[in-house]
Amino acid sequence: MVLPEYVVVFCTAPAGEAEAIAKALVDARLAACVNVTGVQSSYRWEGAVQNEPEQLLIIKTQQSLLDTLIARIKGLHSYETPEIIAMPIVGGYTPYLEWMREETG
Repeated sequence: MVLPEYVVVFCTAPAGEAEAIAKALVDARLAACVNVTGVQSSYRWEGAVQNEPEQLLIIKTQQSLLDTLIARIKGLHSYETPEIIAMPIVGGYTPYLEWMREETG
């Protein structure tokens, strides 16, 4: 299986913490860009349905950095089981993708 060169990673975090994670990922060149936006999350945790405001990090990076990025998020994140989901980028504006490559790694 051929892996995509670029991925978008979704991660939710508490307000305040999300911005710190975003900055750390960009500072470490593990992400070219991280968007942080507010979301309302509903999920089941420890047998009960939760409904909480969170912030969603939309992280753009290279597939080759994914394991290191996940480890870094886990080290910074307060959740026991943080959401960290990677989705392939199957195409896009070439100059932007080239910029992503230059800003990461």
